[in-house]
Amino acid sequence: MQDDWTRARDDLVATVAALGFPAELGEAAARHLGSPKAMERMRKYLLYVRPDRAELVVDEMLSIREEIDAWKRKKQSRQ
Repeated sequence: MQDDWTRARDDLVATVAALGFPAELGEAAARHLGSPKAMERMRKYLLYVRPDRAELVVDEMLSIREEIDAWKRKKQSRQ
């Protein structure tokens, strides 16, 4: 499991850096997203959209995180 997380983080950081943003932005996004699946989703967004501003990267990261949190809340409310 740790290898999956590390690999997903490294891929996300590399993608962020390849787009010209600081690697630290990718590291922060990885920490905030928290799971390999979320990091891969973010990486696919970056590759598809190729945002030109850091604000767009952060907005998408927050959107993904909010969707995950909403799904968790819905699942908990069913139990």
